[in-house]
Amino acid sequence: SDNLSYRFDEVTKEVTKVEAAEPPRDARERRVAAGDSAKGGDLVRTGSGARAVLSVSERKARFEIGPFARARLQGDLPGVLLVLEKGRLKAFFDALTGEPPVERRVATPGALLAVRGTRYGVEISEGGETTLAVFEGTVEVIPSSFKSVFVRAGELCTFGPRKEPQPAPMRDRGMTESSWDRRGAGAAPPNTRAGEQSDRAESPPGGPQPGGPPSRDGGPPRNAPAPPAPAPGRPH
Repeated sequence: SDNLSYRFDEVTKEVTKVEAAEPPRDARERRVAAGDSAKGGDLVRTGSGARAVLSVSERKARFEIGPFARARLQGDLPGVLLVLEKGRLKAFFDALTGEPPVERRVATPGALLAVRGTRYGVEISEGGETTLAVFEGTVEVIPSSFKSVFVRAGELCTFGPRKEPQPAPMRDRGMTESSWDRRGAGAAPPNTRAGEQSDRAESPPGGPQPGGPPSRDGGPPRNAPAPPAPAPGRPH
């Protein structure tokens, strides 16, 4: 595969790079700063509150890597620009013009993500499951053990080595692109409306006041007699 060059466009707090080396025991870890470069095979780690923006100019790709993440650059499979092993990132792909089609993929545990000129977020849980949220364009999820599926803008998909990908509307999880930017896939747990979760987090000691359900953002007060309306698009 091509030897791609990577650049750290932005670095916040502690971001380190372990350069690929032969033998691997000779590899050394060092902190990086904005403007530093990296190459295929390098391992990037981010610490608490850290963030790194990594660009691959030859592929018109950019990755915003969040805290507590681990990513290896340019995997062994053709077209893979980055292998996300832990944590979350947001990927941006501009259209490639004036050249033959080139695959631009991100690898996660159990699947490859192939893009069609798009913007998406991906996060790997402690248990190894991957959550993909597509904000623009379409992403093809190519699992190692299941059929490929297309995830379109406004949809998310959770999958893993033993879990088949099944796209669903992001609104079913109370998720938006802005909530992803703040909290990643933790915006709302499965089958829970975002307003209910945020209310639980903000309730005073002793829980909500009696007389009504928790309030939702912009919804009725806690003591309103009427229950909140169901989220759009949820099955009844």
